[in-house]
Amino acid sequence: MSNKLETMDAETLMTTPLEQLKFIVDGLIPQGLHILAGSPKIGKSWLSLWICLQVAKGEKVWDFETHKSEVLYLCLEDSFARIQNRLFEITDDAPPNLHFAIMSDTIGNGLEIQIENFIKEHSETGLIVIDTLQKVRSNTSANVNPYAADYDDINALKQVADKYKIAIVLVHHLRKTGDSDPLNMISGTSGIAGGADTNFVLQKEKRIENRAMLICTGRDIEQRELFLEFNKTTFLWELREPIEVEQKKIDEVIILLSDFMKSVKSFTGTATELAERLKEYSGTECSPPILKKKIIKHMDSLIENSISYSENRTFERREFTLVYDGKSENDGMTVENLPLNLPSLPSALSAESNLATVAPCSPLCAENDDGVA
Repeated sequence: MSNKLETMDAETLMTTPLEQLKFIVDGLIPQGLHILAGSPKIGKSWLSLWICLQVAKGEKVWDFETHKSEVLYLCLEDSFARIQNRLFEITDDAPPNLHFAIMSDTIGNGLEIQIENFIKEHSETGLIVIDTLQKVRSNTSANVNPYAADYDDINALKQVADKYKIAIVLVHHLRKTGDSDPLNMISGTSGIAGGADTNFVLQKEKRIENRAMLICTGRDIEQRELFLEFNKTTFLWELREPIEVEQKKIDEVIILLSDFMKSVKSFTGTATELAERLKEYSGTECSPPILKKKIIKHMDSLIENSISYSENRTFERREFTLVYDGKSENDGMTVENLPLNLPSLPSALSAESNLATVAPCSPLCAENDDGVA
């Protein structure tokens, strides 16, 4: 490791397009490391198998859209015969991009290499589920700090998830004793819940009931509670109450910019020059620094509406280019039809990951002749 810290100043960070966080299940499972915890025999494996199946097919998980990808499910407490029987119960058509394994190495003793080799063979991998976490952990010496051991195991798999921009879900158990904070019920030290990007806790009020609540909390998702019921006929966890999704208001400047770009097709210049063109086009004033911030902040929205962004460096100034591709089908940016579930910024990466993943363009950090970056 270098003795010099890799840093990024605030101005550069505010004005550099970064690669956006990828969601495997929109609003629920982003790339990163996640814990799905519940009491033994509560139905975690049925839920995990169904989520894997939905992602492999590209079909919804309840009301959440999925991004179809290859899926690996490590069913380390099951046999292929049991997995087959479960598939018979929940589907009539299992896709070839859903893969199973019933044996693996442990963390620090080959598991990470096995996962990486699988990803290299299956480049479209988006989701890996490990059922259960305990089955891939090595025996820890009594002299090792339990918190450090828990955190190191979680971080080892998080590094793999961050490196390949996939989601890894670890199925885990809850403590027998209750707690007012569901995260405190996750078995082990707080190093497990604290090291994960997202924690899902599947909890029943009474053991004999079919109803449960899935508590979802994480760095990159909205905290929510999903009320579920296990259907003993279909063996599926069904949603009992509709999901309330907060509607995001699209920035008026971005809508104006989209309309402007559809009329001119392309623009190359500084933020000051673009602000002047927008004022001429609509009469609306927007200061160059704020305009540039909005472009960077809402880059995903521009891309969704066929507007590409690139930066150009000259000896005298730094300028950017916006191009509208009229061939795309995603026309007509309005408040009504703009994408509402936009991905959030990337979460903090593991210690050995890069500080930031930067989109392929030069940093937009120098000031131009007008004193505006």
